[in-house]
Amino acid sequence: MVQAVDKGRLIELLEPAVAALGYELADLDAHFGRRGLLRLYIDRDGGVTVDDCQRVSEQIGAFLDVEDPLPGSYVLEVSSPGFDRRLRTLAHFERFLGEQARVELKDALDGRRNFTGKLAGVDGDEVLIEIDREVWRLPLKDIAVARLAPP
Repeated sequence: MVQAVDKGRLIELLEPAVAALGYELADLDAHFGRRGLLRLYIDRDGGVTVDDCQRVSEQIGAFLDVEDPLPGSYVLEVSSPGFDRRLRTLAHFERFLGEQARVELKDALDGRRNFTGKLAGVDGDEVLIEIDREVWRLPLKDIAVARLAPP
């Protein structure tokens, strides 16, 4: 049986610890149950190396052993966000202004859930994406998943 874990709570717990090591917590995946997995995606200016991932894994592993916020046993993995990195915060969307992105909404907006286009900015709590010269306003809270879509 897979146990649900509050992703937002985990991000709130881990983000400051990862930042204290000099990295950004770009995103995470968490699946728990018989074969639990916690995967952290880290980033920093200049990119992430295997040594960076090992360092963060060791430090965050020790932190999690002390805090013990997770049910059962699990494997901790640390990775770079990759070329098709997820975009989770308004700051992520701002940083990659002008880049191509794929955005999937939780619910349809004007009959659409999937949007692929150029990131055109952020306005308040909305992400602006340009598709065929039309700018769509997507509320951040309604985005299920967003990723860069390199050519």
